Amino acid sequence: MKYFEDIEVGDRRKFGAYEVTKAEIVEFAEKYDPQPFHLDEEAAKESMFGELIASGWQTAAICMRLSVEHVTDVATLGGLGVDSLRWHTPLRPGDTLRVETEVRDKRPSERRDDRGYVTRHVEGLTDDGTRIISYDGIEIVARETDD
Repeated sequence: MKYFEDIEVGDRRKFGAYEVTKAEIVEFAEKYDPQPFHLDEEAAKESMFGELIASGWQTAAICMRLSVEHVTDVATLGGLGVDSLRWHTPLRPGDTLRVETEVRDKRPSERRDDRGYVTRHVEGLTDDGTRIISYDGIEIVARETDD
């Protein structure tokens, strides 16, 4: 298990492969982001996107799922927040999303000796390297104890 002390600024990871389908895009949009360009192919053709696209929130959720599934060796206690969220290019049906991360900062908690905060820059990319989403996720990571 990697604890706060084991994580270094500059650490990088690449993982995941998740293909998003038209059915998933529409299902997510019906529940959480019911805009025409997420729901209906004909309406999407008339939008600035010209075709059906995934909600940016769905893209973020897929990145989160990939992180939880593939980063199982870090003593993460939870998340503190997200900064600098940007949607660069829409995720489209049939695209496969993968994730790349880089540790940008780490600092011990000023109030709790059992934890620290790690900021990871996260990018969601398609197979051809197109950047879909980026953000800085701040996670709470356990410190190694002598117990």
